[in-house]
Amino acid sequence: MKPKGNPDKPSKALDKAQLRRFSEITIGHYDRAAEDYRDGTQDHDVSQNYTAFLDAIEGDHPFAILDFGCGPGRDLRYFSSLGHDATGLDGSKEFVAMARAYSGCEVLHQDFLAMELPKSHFDGLFANASLFHVPSQELPRILFELSATLKSRGVLFCSNPRGKNQEGLSDDRYSCFFYLDTWRDYLTAAGFFEVQCYFRPPGLPCHKQPWLATVWRKG
Repeated sequence: MKPKGNPDKPSKALDKAQLRRFSEITIGHYDRAAEDYRDGTQDHDVSQNYTAFLDAIEGDHPFAILDFGCGPGRDLRYFSSLGHDATGLDGSKEFVAMARAYSGCEVLHQDFLAMELPKSHFDGLFANASLFHVPSQELPRILFELSATLKSRGVLFCSNPRGKNQEGLSDDRYSCFFYLDTWRDYLTAAGFFEVQCYFRPPGLPCHKQPWLATVWRKG
């Protein structure tokens, strides 16, 4: 059975106009819901994700970290509080303003589908509940760009809602819900090596863990 609210994958490739439209719809959703989203996620316990991500990064502190899809800045502020050089990135202008004010960090206002990132700059990328908004046809390109902005052996953390490869508009957001094997195929094709995989929230049976968390190292 298809998960509620999760649409089927588009039967045809999306053209540039469609990609731009879906991106605008998704970003518009977060602009309108920014305060509610901030209030609803501020106290989420993501310490398991922090630990998995930071423990995988090699070398000495502080790390240069990109919080990809930083939202209101919760995770950005946490990384900064540990002394890391944390930078945020988000497509929502409301989130960018919130994250800058809350974390005091640099936050890039960039659409995921039209990024300009420095080469070989970051030790780690933290993509918590963000990459699933990238249409599958664009995902190989985006993963290549993220790999390029990582230093050698840099770490990419991803947490996405899992599903049965459904894709499309869902609740005014473009979303992809992949099987674990599908997600692995995309990351390994982009040259990443798997470090760790787990389902969330912790302590529940698998069918009650909708989130797939994976940690990857750049080859």
